[in-house]
Amino acid sequence: MIYIFPKLFSMIKWRHLSICLEHCPLCMSRRIIVRLDENELAVRCLWCRSSAVTMSLAAVLSAAAGDLESKEVYELSSRGPLFKHLKQRAGKLTFSEYFDQVGPGEFHNGVQCQDVQNLTYSDKSFDICTSTEVFEHVPDDLKGFSEIFRVLRPGGLFIFTVPLSGSVETVERARLKPNGRIEHLLPPEYHIDPARDHKGTLVFRNYGADIVQRLKNQGFSEAKLVNPEINIPWGLARRVVVCTK
Repeated sequence: MIYIFPKLFSMIKWRHLSICLEHCPLCMSRRIIVRLDENELAVRCLWCRSSAVTMSLAAVLSAAAGDLESKEVYELSSRGPLFKHLKQRAGKLTFSEYFDQVGPGEFHNGVQCQDVQNLTYSDKSFDICTSTEVFEHVPDDLKGFSEIFRVLRPGGLFIFTVPLSGSVETVERARLKPNGRIEHLLPPEYHIDPARDHKGTLVFRNYGADIVQRLKNQGFSEAKLVNPEINIPWGLARRVVVCTK
């Protein structure tokens, strides 16, 4: 079934509207792909609703991890096309969200709350960890990377996306002070999050290519930026971060 939903129409910039038939790595079949605007989030599979970002991650995940049926996967989300893809194909899927005013490990509406800076899972629990556009919103991303490293098994993979600025160095936009207040180093920037209010979720940093070294500093033996091997229409593929414990 093809999904047509109101939010899709709100994204349309008619001068950029285009349609093609291309392989979707989540559907694992040729599908109708639509470009609503000239950015990765505005390229959508009309069948599964995945964006070019999610298609890029799924393609790199498939190439790097191979058969998911034998893997235990931890996904830092409980919704969306990648979550549905993993739920269908992973041998075992653990998933979570971060909810304000809910303690780590507790459940809210049937979904477990986890703070990636302080995960409640045991050491060496998972073969693969995935996330899509999460770590730019984590106050202490280095602690989050260290926690992912901790819960991965030896040889495990951390495969994820974040917006990349194209610069060499990561720019910190905000930081959380010891008293719990947020100090803004640059004008506040927010990303839309369906699970949050209309203002969206604060961006703590704009990542540069040095994200690779940030990950290695937290213990990963290898970290690299990978381009998907399949064609993502209109050249709007996203580079995916792939790390090995």
